[in-house]
Amino acid sequence: MSARGVIGWDIGGVNTKVARAADGRLVAAFGQPYEVQRAPDALVALLGELAARARIHADDRHAVTMTAELSQMFRTKREGVAFVLDAVEAAFPDADVRVFTVHGTFVTLSAARATPLDAAAANWAATARMVADTHPDAILIDVGTTSTDIIPIVGGRVVAKGTTDPARLASGELVYTGALRTPVEAIASHVPFAGGVATVSAESFCLVGDVHLWRGDLAPDDYSVATPDGRAASREFSGERIARVVCADRELLDDAGIGAIAHTVADAQRQRIVQGIRRVLDRHPALRTAVVTGLGAFIARAAATAAGLEVVALADTFAALGPSTSAHADDVSSGSAAARAAPAAAVALLLDRETPRP
Repeated sequence: MSARGVIGWDIGGVNTKVARAADGRLVAAFGQPYEVQRAPDALVALLGELAARARIHADDRHAVTMTAELSQMFRTKREGVAFVLDAVEAAFPDADVRVFTVHGTFVTLSAARATPLDAAAANWAATARMVADTHPDAILIDVGTTSTDIIPIVGGRVVAKGTTDPARLASGELVYTGALRTPVEAIASHVPFAGGVATVSAESFCLVGDVHLWRGDLAPDDYSVATPDGRAASREFSGERIARVVCADRELLDDAGIGAIAHTVADAQRQRIVQGIRRVLDRHPALRTAVVTGLGAFIARAAATAAGLEVVALADTFAALGPSTSAHADDVSSGSAAARAAPAAAVALLLDRETPRP
């Protein structure tokens, strides 16, 4: 494998993900929770630490995509994009850095600063462009910690109707529900209780991550944000947080009662994503395949199946692009780690293709 490669970045408001590609293969892919609003001055150091963990080479190029510009820390997206680009430049002052845009192209740092809305929240476009190479007619469904991308690909081209977050929300191509951070009251307004139905509290007592942890679809280690009550990310405490959805506690609700609420919320979340899929399918009725990825790939799979689509896991594609043997602490041979860091892996692979070889 040649020494020169590409470090791919997906810098978000609550998670930063990184991947390294060289000679068309993925060498590393992983993410780390980091809330830019809580510690903005820590981003430069974090980038350096993650690059070292990815085993950066001195002449590696950098491919950047982001969603951190949406953080409430920034008053405008322009301000947020500039903050991220400044951090990357400070962390790697002598590096060749390219920024991915919503139009599917890489541009320089100066060009990204000049047209910040082209760089803002372009991570979905990177994943979709990579998927288009192997699945020319498909819908990409990426369920992350916070939101869901539903991106149509036709004839090997990404044909999303929207490019900005507001336009994608309007088109159904962005559904603001994810596998971890979404408050339960943003998903369901009524849940079963004591043989009847109760409205839910709106006090942010419980995240949907608690629902999926209780149901066994997420592991405690997947719960990468602070819990609403400050207690551990365990099934026991998730059950207590779920009980709070109806202002109850575990002395008032048994496992069956907790399970009924959890199943109802999970079903409502899946149905919301199905609605987004069907809106996209209304514009592209010939599409029959869904490529699923993200922390919530299990949700994407269930929603795609309910919408009548054949399901393909992006993790399998990434596994084929990984090393034949893993000599790295962040094993990418299974493809699952890269699938959870899909935009970072995608920009790394895409720019690696364009990187001149000695």
